[in-house]
Amino acid sequence: MEVLDDSSALLSNFEVYSLLKDLQTGKKGQKKPTKHQQSLATISYETIKFLEKTPCSDQTEESISKFLQALAPYKLTKAEKLQLLNHRPTTAVEIQLLIEESEERLTEEQIEELLDVIANCFSDGSVQEENSEPMDESQT
Repeated sequence: MEVLDDSSALLSNFEVYSLLKDLQTGKKGQKKPTKHQQSLATISYETIKFLEKTPCSDQTEESISKFLQALAPYKLTKAEKLQLLNHRPTTAVEIQLLIEESEERLTEEQIEELLDVIANCFSDGSVQEENSEPMDESQT
């Protein structure tokens, strides 16, 4: 494999998902696609379907910006921030898998803070409300 452009940037799942959705909606007026374009359309479709099942489908540009600002004090690499964004870990073990040498670089309190940051930046509140409403109704 040859590196063609060493200045290329990392893309989050959200950015890929957004780009593919934009391309999908922009192709409606095209004529009959070539065989190559049909293969590309299949790959794009399958990728969109996969990404819809991941956390990126619920993310917004604002929530990502808020998340990245909240990660600033932890001195994480770009790749580690990207992995946290894409995977949105919910346990300390998952954080240890995503952050290199996390045991040496982060304290247990910082790991818990990271989990709180992830939960706060990407929580929409609807899950908690849905879970609490049926419990209230059944108790009365």
